[in-house]
Amino acid sequence: MHNLKTIYNKILEVLKSIEPKNNFIFQKHKPKLTDKELLALSITSEYLGIDSEYDLFRKLPFSLSSKIERSVYNKRRRKLFLELELMRSKLAYKFNQDEKYFIVGSMPLEVCKISRASRNSIYKEQNFSSPNRGYCAYQDTRYYGYKLPSNIISVGSCNPKRLLPLCSAR
Repeated sequence: MHNLKTIYNKILEVLKSIEPKNNFIFQKHKPKLTDKELLALSITSEYLGIDSEYDLFRKLPFSLSSKIERSVYNKRRRKLFLELELMRSKLAYKFNQDEKYFIVGSMPLEVCKISRASRNSIYKEQNFSSPNRGYCAYQDTRYYGYKLPSNIISVGSCNPKRLLPLCSAR
C-alpha cells in the first residue's frame, strides 16, 4: 500500500509551485482545508485509483480527515471542477515544456452505431459541431462521431486536445 500522506504532500508541493493562490472560491467562513489542499487530495485519490469517497476517507490519516467531512469534500470538489482541470493543464505543461518530440495521433470517438446515424439528433444543433461518418484505418472500422487528437510525449503521457468534427467525404 502506498503512503497516501507522502504522495499527498508531494502533489501539494508541486501545486504550490504552480499556483500561488490557496482558495479559489469565496466562502464566508475560512475552511480548515484550503481549496488547493482539497485539489491535491482529489488528485492523490485519483492517482492511487481510489474511486469512492468512503474508501478515501477510510484510508485518510487523521491529520487530513479532521480538517474536512465527506459531504463537504464532495460538494467543494464539484465546485472546484474547473480549477482542477486548469491545474491539470498547468501540470501537464510544466512536465512537458522541455520535450522536443511529440507523437501526434487521433482516435475515433463514436457517438452511435452507423446504422443509427441517420436517426441520430445528438450534437446536431449547429452545423460546425455535428458528428460525421469516418474510417479508422488502425481498427479497420467505420464509425459515426468525432476524432479525438492527442499529443503523446516521449515518456508516454498523453495530452488530449479538443474534439474535431470529421471532414465530410462526399
